[in-house]
Amino acid sequence: MTDDLTDEHVDGDAVSLPESPLSERVEAILLIIDEPIGLVALAAAVGAPVPAVRQTIEALVEDYDGRGAGPRRGFELREVGGGWRLFVREDQDALVAAFVGGQAPARLSQAALETLAVIAYKQPVTRSQVASIRAVNVDSVVRTLLARGLITELFADSETGAINYGTTDALLQHLGINSLDELPPISPLLDDGADGFDEGVVR
Repeated sequence: MTDDLTDEHVDGDAVSLPESPLSERVEAILLIIDEPIGLVALAAAVGAPVPAVRQTIEALVEDYDGRGAGPRRGFELREVGGGWRLFVREDQDALVAAFVGGQAPARLSQAALETLAVIAYKQPVTRSQVASIRAVNVDSVVRTLLARGLITELFADSETGAINYGTTDALLQHLGINSLDELPPISPLLDDGADGFDEGVVR
């Protein structure tokens, strides 16, 4: 059997599957990121030249916006802070908010509570800063808190493109307080009174 009659190439014990289309690889990365990703980083992630990735991004933008053969999508691909990320279209915000708000409430995990506390006291704060304080990956926890409407994206750093997060009015309502100023002082809850929260603490 010749190579052109099979979708797999066997090299000893290793089996190498055909490489997927570049547009699929780019979309796969865009679906899992929490912060905008630059072209260079995206190109490295999908193993393709930057010009090819740039061309693919432009094609995806046109496709999602309905300027190609298909209809406009409920999401869009936008460049923010020097990087690219998928966003829900603005005219679908009310629909998404109603859906999220209508979900059955569930108790937050310990990891979610700890992450929420860091954001509440340290805001505005990036995901990587939260991860550094907690010494664990917080990607999925941040997504959960965003979905619950307890935190929100405040702004993107102009240099790095990193999203800064803060708490929402919904959290204040759940806590039964009127403002962040009513949060208890964090110092008595820490071993040395400052570690991890020495800057930007809500007082």
